[in-house]
Amino acid sequence: MSPDLGPIYRDFLPADLTAHIQAAGIEKTIIVQAADTVAETEFLLSIAEETDWIAGVVGWVDMESPDAITDLERLAKSSLFKGIRPMIQEIKNDEWILQAGLDPVFEALVEMDLSFDALVLPRHLPHLLKRLDKCPELRCVINHAAKPHLSTSDLDRWRTDISCLAKETSCFCKFSGLVTEAGSNYTIDTIRPASDHIIETFGAKRLMFGSDWPVLNLASDYQNWVSMVELLTKTLTHDQRNDIWGNVAVKFYKI
Repeated sequence: MSPDLGPIYRDFLPADLTAHIQAAGIEKTIIVQAADTVAETEFLLSIAEETDWIAGVVGWVDMESPDAITDLERLAKSSLFKGIRPMIQEIKNDEWILQAGLDPVFEALVEMDLSFDALVLPRHLPHLLKRLDKCPELRCVINHAAKPHLSTSDLDRWRTDISCLAKETSCFCKFSGLVTEAGSNYTIDTIRPASDHIIETFGAKRLMFGSDWPVLNLASDYQNWVSMVELLTKTLTHDQRNDIWGNVAVKFYKI
């Protein structure tokens, strides 16, 4: 995080989140990397070990490093280590995920039964599809619904690519990050075209609530986003809402 991000350019610790999850009735959460360092992942694991409501950690390793698999093996000694998230959205090469040199690391993720959080933008979706075609057993979840361009309503290509991934692969999707893509004057109707589409394509069995906190604070706050998701999913059945709010995460992250 850089200083230009203002309110979130500081340390966030469990004490900052406790009141929010209590108010939302959330019993456990997964914490996800924000820095491209193994040291941060180790720090997150130490926090999780001391915090009973943290159910797991999605960390980071340098997938291009010759030590990548060794790092995975070491981190996986902790039952709280659930998988990794490379910061694909910040990598200049849009086809980075297709590099043959990454094949052994993806194979190791499958063999070690670790998850892969895909932090991608709409332009990366066709390449993610090719990787999942090559590695169909990879347990993958698309973060923030791939950050559709809600502020411009330019959603046609995103809709097509998301539909292909939902239909042709077994990947999951996170119901998160939408308000930060919606522009400063968003309303629930700004969000609905994207939320309706991921509900329709992935269904409740492959969709999980995510907060995107504390990045969420740049556009909204925890309780407002929880309330918005409740409204956006109110036409679903009780069981379907329970899947999105918890059951899918329990299954995907093997909590």
